[in-house]
Formats: sequence, C-alpha cells, structure tokens
Amino acid sequence: MRKGRETEALHRDGREQQDALAVGRRALLMGTGAAAMGAAVGAALPFAGGLPRGLVPSAMAQGAAPAAPKILKMDGKADLALLGDRPLVAEAPEYLLDDDVTPTEKFFIRNNGQVPEPTANPDAWELTIDGEVNTPLKLTLGELKKRFPAVSYKLQLECGGNGRAFFNPEARGNQWTNGGVGNAEWTGVRLRDVLQAAGLKPSAVYTGHYAADPHLSGDAARITLSRGLPIAKAMEEHTLLAFAMNGKPMPPIHGFPLRVIASGYPGSASSKWLTRIWVRDREHDGPGMTGTSYRVPTIPMVPGGKADPKTFAVLESMPVRAIITNVKNGTQLPDGTRKIPLRGHAWAGEETVKAVDVSFDYGQTWQACAVDAPPNKYCWQNWRTEVTVPSAGYFELWVRGTDSKGRMQPAAAANWNPQGYGGNAIQRVAVLINA
Repeated sequence: MRKGRETEALHRDGREQQDALAVGRRALLMGTGAAAMGAAVGAALPFAGGLPRGLVPSAMAQGAAPAAPKILKMDGKADLALLGDRPLVAEAPEYLLDDDVTPTEKFFIRNNGQVPEPTANPDAWELTIDGEVNTPLKLTLGELKKRFPAVSYKLQLECGGNGRAFFNPEARGNQWTNGGVGNAEWTGVRLRDVLQAAGLKPSAVYTGHYAADPHLSGDAARITLSRGLPIAKAMEEHTLLAFAMNGKPMPPIHGFPLRVIASGYPGSASSKWLTRIWVRDREHDGPGMTGTSYRVPTIPMVPGGKADPKTFAVLESMPVRAIITNVKNGTQLPDGTRKIPLRGHAWAGEETVKAVDVSFDYGQTWQACAVDAPPNKYCWQNWRTEVTVPSAGYFELWVRGTDSKGRMQPAAAANWNPQGYGGNAIQRVAVLINA
C-alpha cells in the first residue's frame, strides 16, 4: 500500500477549506472528537486517528445534506433520481450502474428542451449535411442505413455536469453526483463516412449540430441547444450517427430516431433528434457553445468569483472518474464481516484508465485494483479488488482513478467554475459493520 498525495494535502495546516470541499456541501464539524463521532455514526471509527483534519464522516453529515431527490416514475425506466422535470433530467445511483453494458432502463436522462413527438416512419427522418462541404447532402435515415456500413460499439456517455454536486460553493445547474453516465452498446454509421461522402473542404474546422427538440418556451423560432465537434473528433472512427441502443431502436427520450454519439466529450455534444450538421470554418457558436456554457476556465478562478468568458475554453475530454457499483452508500454488513469485495467502472474521456485504487482508512493508504482493458476505445473499464478491514465499525470506502497521462482524481472537486463542469472528486461509500 502507498500513501496518497491528496490525503497528505488534506493533512496540511490551514486546509480546512480543502477538507470541507472533500465532503462536498456537507457540514464541517470542527473540534469533534473520535468518541463523539463514533457515537454519532453508531459504531467505532477504527481509523479516526487518520481522519484528515476537519473531515467529517459522511454518515455524520447526512442531516446537512440536501433532501433526497425524487424518484423518476416513467415506463421503461428504473428508479432514477429525478434532478429536474423542466427539462427532464435524471441520474442513476452508482449501485444501479453495476452492469458491464448499461441497460436502457438504467441510462441517465439529460434534456435541454422538450422531447419531440415520435415519428411514425423513422426511416423517412431527414438529415442535412451542409456548409464547408463540396456536395451538400440530404439523406433519410433509411438511405443512411443502406449507403453506409453499420457498426456497433460499447461507448460511455457522460453529462458535462456529472459531479457538479461536489463543488463548493454550489455551482449552477442540476446537482449531479456520479450518475450522469452510462455505457450502452450503440449501433449506427460512422460520422466520418458521411462527411467524406459530402467532401470536406480544406476550410472545414468544426461541426454545428441542430435537432428537432422544441424550446422549453414553445417558441418554434428558438433553438434549444446547438453544440458541435472539432473536425478531428467528428472524423474519429468511434464517433457515430446512431439509430440503435442496446440492439433496439432508441427510445424517444434517448434521441430516437437519430443522434450523434461522441464518447469522451461531454454528452451535450452527442446531439439527440439530429436534423442537420453544419460544417463550419470556425469553432461553432450556437446556443450552448459560448460564454461559460459547456466551457471551463483556462486560468483558475476564485470559487464563487465572477467569471471572465474570455479566459474560458470549450470543455472537450471529460476527466477521469471511478465509481463503486456493488456496495451502496450506507450499507450495513453482516456481523463478523472482514473481507469486502469491491468492483465498479472507471473511464477517462479521451484517455484510458491506467489505475484504480481504493482506501478504507480515509486515504492514509491505497490498494491497487485489477483493471480490465476496454473491449473498444471509449468503453468504460471494469475494475475489482477485495479489501480486508481489521474490525467491526464504521468505514468509508474511497475510490479514485488515474488516467493514462497520470492525472488522478482529486479528494475535492477542483477547478471551480460557475456551471460546475468536470467535478470528479473521489467517491466515498460509507459502510457499517456491527460488533
């Protein structure tokens, strides 16, 4: 086992603010003794002496946490946590994401506008490719299927705001924890094949995507969202125009009948209900591409401070993240339990996951996990291990991922930004073993 550098940082003098960040928006109870904390959680704290200064066991902070979210009630959907209903936004608690391939019913929902009325004839759905191309195209979905080879990949999609709830002070938007992600098998045609058929001009720099989802206002002239991709990402072999999800036509809530899948980038770039791709000679500037929208600061800003959009850049590759999926937060384990098998998934945007480590002593030591190679690029990677705890009591299982460039999940959400993008703090799962 090895000592974690982020825990060393938490132990430094004058880091109360950092400690508070490590528990998100939960209460920071300074001066609370180990005995009192043990009484509060209803069990001994075997590693209380190593608890980072000012860090409160997550079980103690529940009273200060926001009320539990409502549960989405929708045909064909599992019990997702409802984060918003206008537009509809829902996430899957980590324990629902244990499958290697995320079942459609467990896949998160992120809309920006209204869901368009389903078309009765999906193969007649039309897509326009225009702009910086030699031969503008207007193709039906049926023609796309006939003209271009279909491919299937297991690809994870992640909302750009996943982890937003871990920022302090609170950032604007839906307060995602770790469940704004899913790893489905997508079937479609490669976007690059279609762009090559249109003939990209040398001036082609970026795509701009347009869709059929009506604006929340009901104003037909207003565009709900129009994001895009750098041409290099659009031409990447795993970037798809998808029409099937997990072997079946996509449900309307997930983009039926046609959507972009640009795994590794924030999910908003994977436009649903796609009707047009405008190839541009500059970075796209549609709704959702300017100001601080889906953009992050290139110069660190004071948390809660005023943003200067001139110092922001488009959020592209999502940061590394690992989650525990087989143990639910707050689990009580049988008396006498000492060995706890753990498993989960990890992913890292445009990179791969180099390592996953877990800790059960508040990050004093870390244990390496076995990490599987992905079956294809952009599929999340499974990991597993078993930890042996020394006694009964209250424990927190912490997990962190490290990407192929050596970037590691922080103890607290870093690079605060007003829209709360990229909050990839380590996950903490509380368990209780009775004596």
